[in-house]
Amino acid sequence: MRHNTDLELDYAQLENARNRFISEIAKNIHLYNITPSVGRLYGTVFFADKPMTLDEMSDALGMSKTSMSTGIRALSEANMVEQVWERGVRKDLYKTEDDWYKSFSNVFITRWRHATEMNMTAIKDTKHMLTELCERTSHDDIKETIKQDLMKLGKAEAYYDWLNDVIALFETGDIFDIIPKKEATDTL
Repeated sequence: MRHNTDLELDYAQLENARNRFISEIAKNIHLYNITPSVGRLYGTVFFADKPMTLDEMSDALGMSKTSMSTGIRALSEANMVEQVWERGVRKDLYKTEDDWYKSFSNVFITRWRHATEMNMTAIKDTKHMLTELCERTSHDDIKETIKQDLMKLGKAEAYYDWLNDVIALFETGDIFDIIPKKEATDTL
């Protein structure tokens, strides 16, 4: 028969193991444009054995309910948590999204689509400016530099066209035909 102190020690080790993962998630969640404190919130909800209310999150993390609400909104916008409903529970309940691929795809699409569009606009504007300058200038060295710059911009444009194709793979879900989702394996 195990003693109560053994149980407490085991719970402490369980919490330590969970905190190892939560700390790493919090450290790297900036890739999703989310703060480390919201990353810790995500980890807390991830390891919860049932959906959590904002009050339960606040108690678990020692932070205000307002902070929890703001954090849950950010996680929800990134498709990392979802609101769930349980009969007889009046407060909003949240759990982590089971499909990690969905949240990554959403963030990848949003961030890269915006960056690609901005860079393609800059390329188009720069090419236009260089073409006008090339037509106006009578200096051969400037024309040669413009020609080289236009070639460089052409390579950049080809890259962003390719990146748009990659983004489209995520938007359509075709990426998973090329690189299938991995199935979870039991470790015990």
